[in-house]
Amino acid sequence: MHLDLTQFPAFLLACAVVVLTPGVDAFLLLRTSMRSGTRAGLLTLAGIHTASAVQVGLVISGLGVVLASYPAVLVALRWIGAAYLLHLAVSIARSLLTRRTGVVEPEPVASRDRPFRRGFLTNITNPKMLLFSLAFLPQFIGSGSPAAQLTALAAVFLGLAAIWELMIVLAASRVAGRLRRPGVTTALDAVCATVFLGMSVGLVV
Repeated sequence: MHLDLTQFPAFLLACAVVVLTPGVDAFLLLRTSMRSGTRAGLLTLAGIHTASAVQVGLVISGLGVVLASYPAVLVALRWIGAAYLLHLAVSIARSLLTRRTGVVEPEPVASRDRPFRRGFLTNITNPKMLLFSLAFLPQFIGSGSPAAQLTALAAVFLGLAAIWELMIVLAASRVAGRLRRPGVTTALDAVCATVFLGMSVGLVV
């Protein structure tokens, strides 16, 4: 198995830009960790990266190209993803409207929408990850084995993303006690609901 690492520095730089750009995953992890604690954040992170591994695996195996060639499949995924993000936005907005004043108690880990499932569904129903992998990873393939290089590049990308998102979970959990006040949690929920709603509209458009 031969790996061409001539483009690896450029790949790392591109990964840093992509990973550090906030998206749905980052906001979901931030809110879950602050509201429900470290364990719920880690379960959400595991769900997110399980879905990412499935999508990257489709790209490496070649099935991603097949799926991308059938617009109806991607349209269906897009609408499902938009509906789920809208569901999250509405759920958060509803809690904002019905929340009473006072200190906000942490949500139980085994909530109505389980953390692992929430992270998995949020990611697996978003076709952007699949299309991103199809467009991003092949740009950095050198003269070595394409399958081996795609696997290595995907592992590095997912590893960097997991490290960064783990830092988000741990940091949010650590400061949660000091920030778990009505004003702070209301502002965070309002931002998350807005982001999820915006992403939902973006998927449809």
